[in-house]
Amino acid sequence: MGKNINHLLRQAQQMQQKMGALQKELETREIDVSSGGGAVKIKINGKQEIISLSISQECLSTNDKELIEETLLTAINQAVKESQTMVSSAMSKVTGGLNIPGLT
Repeated sequence: MGKNINHLLRQAQQMQQKMGALQKELETREIDVSSGGGAVKIKINGKQEIISLSISQECLSTNDKELIEETLLTAINQAVKESQTMVSSAMSKVTGGLNIPGLT
């Protein structure tokens, strides 16, 4: 029985190391998202940090505050969703599909 526990501990340590390396890698992964036919472009990383935001001159020249806000909101929500999906997918590969609370 002691061998089984040692084996499980070793596996857990290996998974922890892999997850730590993956988390660092995910910080550098970036996703580009656009909304409004390219009127708003967002770059986000695996930590759900927005790296850049671009609003086209055409969008700004509409002077339609509500349209600009809605387009921004759509792009931001899509960027966060895609980043979360990327992280969940990458973590699932490391954990073998185990749902470990607090990792995603």
